[in-house]
Amino acid sequence: MRRLAWTFALLSVFAVSAGAETVDLELVLAADGSGSIDADELRLQRNGYADALESPEVLAAIGSGPYGAIAIAYVEWGGATSQHTIVDWHVVRDAQSAAVFAGKVRSEPRQAFGYNSISGAIEYAARLIRENDHEAWRKVIDVSGDGPQIGGPPLAPARAAALAQGITINGLVIRRPGGAVSGPRGTGLVDHYRDEVIGGPGAFVIVVDEARSFAEAVRSKLVQEIAAGPEERLVE
Repeated sequence: MRRLAWTFALLSVFAVSAGAETVDLELVLAADGSGSIDADELRLQRNGYADALESPEVLAAIGSGPYGAIAIAYVEWGGATSQHTIVDWHVVRDAQSAAVFAGKVRSEPRQAFGYNSISGAIEYAARLIRENDHEAWRKVIDVSGDGPQIGGPPLAPARAAALAQGITINGLVIRRPGGAVSGPRGTGLVDHYRDEVIGGPGAFVIVVDEARSFAEAVRSKLVQEIAAGPEERLVE
């Protein structure tokens, strides 16, 4: 059954325009750069994603796909009008291409401001996927944040539009001392992400609360996102 699903996915990709570059996954890393994230926390996020992408585990996951390559972009988001492509689309297929992307993630200046428009981040990331020059049968937005939806367009329609585009949305909740612990209407922050942010085939949310667990969690998360097959189920 899994082999049949992979075959169908590959045949679907073959139908794209001749100018599109085919990869196994289109992935937008949408990291919280809002006002609640200080410089140390921003560095923690960036280093976590960069280190994970260069790790042997993630590189092995990339190499295990039919095309042995993913297209990846790194975005930071804040308020309703603050979504920024920090590193535009790169194709990563080996240690060298991963190092190029990771180096830019670590070094580019901060741009995001304002407070927690998750909906704006999802809309922005979905547009990046829709308008890029790559094609894959799997498309994922990886949203990390330390707080709930606060401003910007309503979250439910933004999420629904991305899911209708065939995108899976995964979540990474950052817990920190003094940080938000609840979402809208008093729901827990993790519940908010699970019930109102993530969605799509194989969608999941994880929670991190310290530097070591962040780096480890991001690495595990990327392996799941990159290596997930079409029969994967919802996990938490």
